[in-house]
Amino acid sequence: MGETNELKELQNDTQTASSEREAQKGKYMTFKSGNEYFGLKIQYVNEIIQYQPITAVPETEDYIKGLINLRGKVIPVIDVRLRFKQEPFEYNDRTCIIVISVKSTVVGLIVEKIAEVVEIKEENILPPPTIGRMDKIQQKYVYGIGKVGDKVKLLLDPDKLLNDEDLSIVEQSNETMIEEE
Repeated sequence: MGETNELKELQNDTQTASSEREAQKGKYMTFKSGNEYFGLKIQYVNEIIQYQPITAVPETEDYIKGLINLRGKVIPVIDVRLRFKQEPFEYNDRTCIIVISVKSTVVGLIVEKIAEVVEIKEENILPPPTIGRMDKIQQKYVYGIGKVGDKVKLLLDPDKLLNDEDLSIVEQSNETMIEEE
């Protein structure tokens, strides 16, 4: 009889996870960077935290600001504006860190401010333009343009925000920090 109950619980858990994924489908966390609004699929977002002090990592790209300790887990943090080759901005009380999971690594993204969670239906997502005002550098991180009412959001591919070199630098720094503790 115990096995039957465990099986039912497992089925319920699976259905709950499936319905949560279904509920998240088409939902995007939007944030401001420079003059643009960007969107990340909500399924990548773990949490949003207040900006906190960051331990710098020497000899890394300028957009990799360093590492933070999030409840005992050391995670790398990158500045989205610097990643997109935009002008740096001064961090303030609206500055947030969006904690996301990318390529089985947890990463923090420093953004100027969180906008909102929006739903963008598949038919309202267009491929990014090949010409125009959008920077070529920025374009390689954008997989689509989401239409939300009369506005557009640039939809990011989080896998491309960090390249494999960045990940290995971060992993090495992580190991060094752990050894020092």
